Amino acid sequence: MKIFLLGGTKDSTNIIAHLKENYDVFILTTTTTEYGARLAQEAGSDDTIARPLLKGEIIEIIQGENFDILIDATHPFAAHITQTSSSIARELELPYIRFERPITNLENIDTSHIHYAESFEDAGKMIADEFPQGNVLHFAGANTMADIVKYVSPERFYPRILKVESSLKKCTELDIPSDHIIPMTGAATLKENIDLIEKYCASVMITKESGEIGGVVEKIEAANKTDIAVIMIKRPEIEMLNKDDIVNDLTELDKKIKSF
Repeated sequence: MKIFLLGGTKDSTNIIAHLKENYDVFILTTTTTEYGARLAQEAGSDDTIARPLLKGEIIEIIQGENFDILIDATHPFAAHITQTSSSIARELELPYIRFERPITNLENIDTSHIHYAESFEDAGKMIADEFPQGNVLHFAGANTMADIVKYVSPERFYPRILKVESSLKKCTELDIPSDHIIPMTGAATLKENIDLIEKYCASVMITKESGEIGGVVEKIEAANKTDIAVIMIKRPEIEMLNKDDIVNDLTELDKKIKSF
């Protein structure tokens, strides 16, 4: 079985390890960074592509190498690639699985410090209006920084990002001081989040609703313990996605694969 996997997340490396252990399978994983590709290789992916792919390129690869299944395990906020991958599967009549990490269960967590925003631009406006003092920790990736610094001075802004060339270039373009950049190597622990809040005298933390695997719970609990605000960006609704194609864990993934 040959699987074309859209990756770049912790979910995707878990899927790779699971598939290699339980199936006779060849996996090609695509990511947007060399870092993501390296993690995919370490998890057991047979081949990787470490750059963004256009729709036509994905179609060409799938048809040229006769892949059997397309699995999209990209980030919940990567709405465009999920829309693109589902449309490719329909066009090629190819079995398709969207691995969607569950929404964070906040039932037993104090949510009083959370302020929800529909977009990053809304988050920037909210910080400018409601939290004009103190520094801002940005735990939401390099691609979303510009919408925040439209409204928040770079002197207050501390992004936690992968220190790769493309992300560092964005920081330079946005006039974010180099000593404000916090290197990211994975989801932070509760203690690590608290340490960052205290070190940078933060009054606000920005994060996506990216699920427990993305460290959302640890971020909220750190904010609760240090009495700072959390700006939580809501997940985008992905249009044209068939609910029957969505799985939320590895057990559901197995059932879907066996149904093809």
